[in-house]
Amino acid sequence: MSTVPWAQQSLNLAQANKYGQGSGIRVAVVDTGVSPQAAGLAGRVEASGAAAEDCVGHGTFLAGVIAASATSGSGFAGVAPKARIIAERGTDEWGRPSAAQVAAGIEAAVAAGARVVDVSAALKKSSPQLRTALQHAADADVLVVAPAAPDADPRDTSGQASAPPPASYWPAAADGVLSVTDVNVAGDRPDGAPVPEHADLAAPGYAITGIGPKGTGHYVANGASVATAFVAGTASLVRARLPRLSAAQTAARLRATAAHAPVPLLDPSGALSTVLPQGTHASAPREEAVRLTAAAPASPAVRRAWELAGACLFLGVLAGGGMALARVRASRRTSGPSA
Repeated sequence: MSTVPWAQQSLNLAQANKYGQGSGIRVAVVDTGVSPQAAGLAGRVEASGAAAEDCVGHGTFLAGVIAASATSGSGFAGVAPKARIIAERGTDEWGRPSAAQVAAGIEAAVAAGARVVDVSAALKKSSPQLRTALQHAADADVLVVAPAAPDADPRDTSGQASAPPPASYWPAAADGVLSVTDVNVAGDRPDGAPVPEHADLAAPGYAITGIGPKGTGHYVANGASVATAFVAGTASLVRARLPRLSAAQTAARLRATAAHAPVPLLDPSGALSTVLPQGTHASAPREEAVRLTAAAPASPAVRRAWELAGACLFLGVLAGGGMALARVRASRRTSGPSA
């Protein structure tokens, strides 16, 4: 596959990578683990113990979206292909997260020198241990990025379901955490998808191409956790290019440079190149509940996505040879790994 996936095109990552590729930045993935042998990540994954085994595949998929380099014959590459990945477990071996495991993963990531921490979990409840871990990350100037809501189940996208009332999910609901929701090529979300009370940014999260733990196969995944990986990768680009910015200032810059929409759409090139008025980095108050069922109004990012909608037709060939990942509905494009 040499075609660049729609998400990378709509975010104009080729232009963003002209400003930098995340060199020198460690990004932690708190999830199901990350395979050090994954295509495009070899030599850039720091993992030990259970975190070096990813039989579920979700953590490796997100790590690839964040930092995989291009491989021969593939148009896929991550947002920050020179960043390093720190793998930490936030789930059990079956991919089920808990507040205690996520908290331990965040603490370990901070101790290992991560500048950005990508958490895939959207938990219904917080805990004192999780709040303490998030405070330690803030004190260490580490930016935590998390999904504003759980991943939507593709089986619930028939249009017959109605979305549940808006709710808060953790750790995204905590102060200082950059919360992310998912949109498709049209700029909207599946019917019946969980609605967060707040989301800071939106990013591509439907029919996203990525890698598996072994081999050179490509997979497709959906959900807010996938969108979060695009934001975490962009945060690493910003922290590499503008190292004097604090974690809070980095988050504020991502919000200030996002494209206008009900939930602002991530704009990596804008985050790296825009000259902001003095004082823009100040923390902004959170808005009231966001409703994401309607399509986003026309914006540069959405227009690019519509123009490139035809490019994502090739994703149809990825539907054969399915592989089910916990919280990732993935289908294999080529002969790929079995973890």
